[in-house]
Amino acid sequence: MIVNTDKKVEKNPEVVQKAERRRFTAEYKRRIALEAESCGEPGEIGALLRREGIYSSVLQRWRHQLREESLAPSKKSSTRDKLTAAQELARLRRENERLKEKLRQAELIIEVQKKVSELMQARSHEKTD
Repeated sequence: MIVNTDKKVEKNPEVVQKAERRRFTAEYKRRIALEAESCGEPGEIGALLRREGIYSSVLQRWRHQLREESLAPSKKSSTRDKLTAAQELARLRRENERLKEKLRQAELIIEVQKKVSELMQARSHEKTD
């Protein structure tokens, strides 16, 4: 809106183009969701989102839909089984990496606890001597 000095209100002649909502095919959603499932390194999913120009909430919804599809009975069981096996493999790999990191952290904590225990024993021996 443009306001004149004599208090008249005029409409702005500039027309702003309205953004059109994007539509994705089921095959595209499935492909992107499966690609996200196979991401294992930090930052890979973010790169995928930037490359495809989608938000994380959209990807999350697609992954949820894919899981629901794989649980539903289907006539295309061989295709579903292949997708499910690939998804399961990706999930197990992610879980394996997560558990390896957790084990590494636990071993590090145990090492620190051993060193602290040794230092405390050495100090207690110094005080008694």
